[in-house]
Amino acid sequence: MQPKTVRCPLGTLFPARHIAPDHAWNALPAGMVVLTLDGALPVEFLNAGDRVVTRDSGVATLADVSTCRRRVDAIGIRRGTLGVSRPDRDAVVPARQELLVRDWRAGVLFGASQALVPAGRLIDGEFIRSVGVIELDLYQLRFDAPHILYADGLELASACPVPACG
Repeated sequence: MQPKTVRCPLGTLFPARHIAPDHAWNALPAGMVVLTLDGALPVEFLNAGDRVVTRDSGVATLADVSTCRRRVDAIGIRRGTLGVSRPDRDAVVPARQELLVRDWRAGVLFGASQALVPAGRLIDGEFIRSVGVIELDLYQLRFDAPHILYADGLELASACPVPACG
C-alpha cells in the first residue's frame, strides 16, 4: 500500500479543532477503537502527539485531531463482512469515509488487488447497508502525510494532512 494511494483533494485543509461543515469525511465516529502504541483506544481519547499504528508506515505521530457533531449519510458494516474480524464488531461510518478493501470486492468492483473506496460505494443491502442520515460525533485524525489506520478492525484512510509549518 503506497501512501500516495490515499486520496486527498487539493484545498481541503481546515483550521485545527473543528471540521469544516462540507468536509465531514474521513472522520471516525465516537466510540471507534483505534490501534495505537499505547493499545487500542477509543478515538475520542486521542490527542496530537499520540503514536498510531498504520498499515503503510508502521507507526505515525498524530499531528491534529478535529471534531464536530454533524448529520451525515451513514453506512452500517456488519461484523466480519470484509474478512475475519474486519470489522471486529458491527460498525457505523460516514458514507464518504474511505476504506481499504483487499478482498474479492477490490477485484470484482475495481479491477485491482486493493482499492481505497468510500464506504457508500460498497453497499450491498445486507452486510453493508445505508442507515440513513444520522447525527454523529466525528473525529478527523490528521498526520503529516496520509495514512491507513486500523479502527474496529477496518483499514480506514486518515483525513488530509496538516499543512507544513513555515
